[in-house]
Amino acid sequence: MSQLPACQTLLLELHNSVLHITLNRPDSRNAMNLQMVAELRSVFAAVADDREVRALVLSGSGGHFCAGGDIKDMANARAHGAAAYRELNRAFGALLEEAQQVSQVLITVLQGAVLGGGFGLACVSDIAMADHQAQFGLPETSLGLLPAQIVPFVVQRIGLTEARRLALTAARFDGTQARRLGLVHFVEHDPQALAERLDEVLQHVLCCAPQANAATKKLLLASAGQPSAALLDEAAQWFSDAVTGAEGSEGTMAFVQKRKPRWAI
Repeated sequence: MSQLPACQTLLLELHNSVLHITLNRPDSRNAMNLQMVAELRSVFAAVADDREVRALVLSGSGGHFCAGGDIKDMANARAHGAAAYRELNRAFGALLEEAQQVSQVLITVLQGAVLGGGFGLACVSDIAMADHQAQFGLPETSLGLLPAQIVPFVVQRIGLTEARRLALTAARFDGTQARRLGLVHFVEHDPQALAERLDEVLQHVLCCAPQANAATKKLLLASAGQPSAALLDEAAQWFSDAVTGAEGSEGTMAFVQKRKPRWAI
């Protein structure tokens, strides 16, 4: 069995060959800071070749999955210039690539806020289940930013047509609509039903041979084509340009000041 890393932003519990990973920054609705990104990547690396870990269940504490990226990280990056924004953004893209490729079955349990980066994590899961009142969305353009590392995975998950609508309107939608879009596979109406659905799905997963599942997942992803590292590198540069530009400065400042940005009617 793999030695799991010590984590401050995650809760880890291994039970019956299933590693439960809980995003644990409830005061910020589990917004992802650089530390959480690094810790998630270290957990995925630790279990990468461990066939005793059959499935990973990713959820959030405090009634929310993940409200996206932590704005405070962007404020800290401001002092270090455009390159810091690019590296900050690209680190999250690397997390999505690694989550997509992890050999275990990756299951997301989605409640409350599933925004921005949280939306991206849902898109790279093998199986996603949501509370019917979960709130999904790509709010980046409403902040003058780009969902730079997320969009390729969203397009792969739900198709270009719906991705265009969601990314270009920053529209919010609930778990029932997420099911219609093909973003999630199951929608439940209370926490007990969500827990029972997770147990049912895990029973099916654990009926499958771990090596066969790992190889099949690799084949499935290869068959569908992958968002390329070169595209994500370029997208990180676009994100840096946006966040250091006039719109990004105004949008992030408006967010912090809890007001509408100048362009919002």
